[in-house]
Amino acid sequence: MTDNLDKKLNEVFPGKVVRKDLVHDIKKAANVPSFVLEFLLSKYCASDDIQEIEAGKKAVLEVIETNYVRPDEANKAQSLVQQKGRHKFIDKIHVRYVERERKHWAEMENFNSRRIAINERFYKENDKLLEGGIWAEVTIAHNDVEEDDYAFYVEDLRPIQLARFSETTFFTGRRQFTRDEWVDVILRSVGLNPEIMDNPPDEIKAKFPSGLRLKLHFLARLIPLVQNNYNFIELGPRGTGKSYFYSEFSPYSTLLSGGQASTATLLYNNSRKKVGAVGFWDNIAFDEVGNMKIKDTDTIQIMKDYMANGRFSRGQEVIANASFAFVGNIDQSIEQLVCSYDHDLFITLPKAFDLAIQDRLFCYLPGWEIPKMDNKFFSKNFGLITDYMAEAFHYMFKHNSEYVDIINHRLRLGKNVQGRDEIAIKKTLTGLIKIVHPAGEPTEIEFNELVEYAIEVRRRVKEQMNKRKPDDEFSLIDLSYFNSEGKEKIVYCPESRYVAASQNPRNDSKIPEPEHIAIIEHEAIKTEPVNSLSLKEKRIKILYGDTGYSYEKLFKHYLVGATEVTVEDPYIRQKHQITNFVRFCELIVTIGDCKKINLLTCANDEAQQKENTIAFDQLADSLLENGITLTVQFDDLLHDREIKLSNRWNIKMGRGLDYFQSLGGNFFQIGTTDLDLRPCVETSFDFYKS
Repeated sequence: MTDNLDKKLNEVFPGKVVRKDLVHDIKKAANVPSFVLEFLLSKYCASDDIQEIEAGKKAVLEVIETNYVRPDEANKAQSLVQQKGRHKFIDKIHVRYVERERKHWAEMENFNSRRIAINERFYKENDKLLEGGIWAEVTIAHNDVEEDDYAFYVEDLRPIQLARFSETTFFTGRRQFTRDEWVDVILRSVGLNPEIMDNPPDEIKAKFPSGLRLKLHFLARLIPLVQNNYNFIELGPRGTGKSYFYSEFSPYSTLLSGGQASTATLLYNNSRKKVGAVGFWDNIAFDEVGNMKIKDTDTIQIMKDYMANGRFSRGQEVIANASFAFVGNIDQSIEQLVCSYDHDLFITLPKAFDLAIQDRLFCYLPGWEIPKMDNKFFSKNFGLITDYMAEAFHYMFKHNSEYVDIINHRLRLGKNVQGRDEIAIKKTLTGLIKIVHPAGEPTEIEFNELVEYAIEVRRRVKEQMNKRKPDDEFSLIDLSYFNSEGKEKIVYCPESRYVAASQNPRNDSKIPEPEHIAIIEHEAIKTEPVNSLSLKEKRIKILYGDTGYSYEKLFKHYLVGATEVTVEDPYIRQKHQITNFVRFCELIVTIGDCKKINLLTCANDEAQQKENTIAFDQLADSLLENGITLTVQFDDLLHDREIKLSNRWNIKMGRGLDYFQSLGGNFFQIGTTDLDLRPCVETSFDFYKS
């Protein structure tokens, strides 16, 4: 039965809506993509008359049975065209240009032919045929001319997916709805019933949240479809529809099942010199992440690089935009995990997902707060056609600047929000605004609701890392923001707010207070409170073969509060020296206070300067994504090595940042990646205040 929102939706988006209950009914009998079903339903079931709808459903099933080709029926389909002369198919078709032949050829996935002749008018009228392909009704005819080098040609083509998308029409339509109406429109469009979330049955109300919070959980699943290079994870019980959003909703998303992942298929195939899945999809979802098997030992390391900044190097530099969504199950009691000092909410992740991977996750959606899906959660109302909504999301996936401007203008985060926290919160907030407010700015109340949700899902990540790491690296879990009145508000995760094991996993009886290095003339480590008042002017003398002197141990506490860092070192010129500088920059990003880095160095010759400039430009792009500007100057007269900080601390460096012993080409030894375990050469550091 239609309601006011149904009527409004039909008025604002005529021809772009469909009854979602019909999709569920036919889906049980025909396993084809939802956007294909919705196209046919809008064609045959555009009526309120019950008898006409039933007749239309039968017509849809007949069309699917006659025209939809399964991959294992490709040979039969080709034979059918040869016998009949022509036949209409529902299939995904794309067009590729073969440079050697100077000719375009069409290819159909399930029909399994790569050399189908096609008239240029088809791909000129439908741009997306050349950009990954579209689902369409395609009439294939047989070519009886024996001299030709092809057997089939496209006689007619009618897109099932949108051939073109008008963002203006979409944004104009969005403005006709209130925030709450639009949230319900999106939920209906993905087949869910928002009314049951507002007024859930007693058995659900007693165990799960309702209203806006529950709706935001479902919307958060969609963030990887609108926000590029977004890292998402949802762990929870089975049967809550975690993987459905990534397998059915958008033709720009793919679901990798079975837990398999390799560098070649996911990232880059060295033998074929081709980019993997990250180059072709808006989102890559990993189903059953707890069972994920990493065949190639390089995969996790390259994934870390890609998840951090959307780029990686594997023989050549690769830049891509695909987001990662990890979904999996938790069989343990959430309450027991939260209250445990020994276990955390990442318990089901594979061992390869270490702290570095976890720190790159922007959103941990609490899947245990979502009820198991059954018929009462499925919509029986109208919603936007799946493909139309997917096109809108794909458009916003490629456009960020206008939304980033809104956030930078209105968002002010608290002091505990460090570098990766800020990136995560801003990306989550950007995604939510794209989904809920794509056409304009939210009100103050609406904006704050989304800010608090974005902070919460990042805090959940940080609380688990804080449990796992015995020192204080991730201990700043009280993430906060300031409202328009200047009042600071700390955001908590509801499951752990009053639980000591999560809020203070290292109590005084278990772990001593954090230590601060105060090694003067190679004395033993002294314990001092970690705060700016305890920092002292000192000299640290390092002897040949000493270990335990990573950049973090030496410099971290002096870098806190410095918004600008200047490094003067004439010997950041060789590849390993530039790598050391990148490690130093990573420490600065982790601390999260710095906004500008200045490097003053030099080069052996003009050729080396040009080569190093390229490397520094790549680093500058990466730092800019983390909110830091890098400037580099070359000075042939430079001699001293020093770090100058805007918080008035200076550090004189005897050998600069290059004070570690060479690995001698053996990269399979302890100390290769952990600089605390790398032996040093003899040097000294002087810390003094200007």
